[in-house]
Amino acid sequence: MQSSTDKSVLTPTAAPAFNGKDRNAWLFGWTPQAELWNGRLAMIGFVAYLLWDLAGYSVVRLLHLAS
Repeated sequence: MQSSTDKSVLTPTAAPAFNGKDRNAWLFGWTPQAELWNGRLAMIGFVAYLLWDLAGYSVVRLLHLAS
């Protein structure tokens, strides 16, 4: 039987911070944090455009790029 202080039964800690700083920090420049925020905002923009397109407003159809 394992004791409650055994490291194998403890829950894992959070992932280590990138470059020694908080991963959610709003840092400018070419940092891992900036890339995370870029990806998050891109996902929000993509979903927003899909919802806008489903509502009937489409830039692609407006410019006659697709039927």
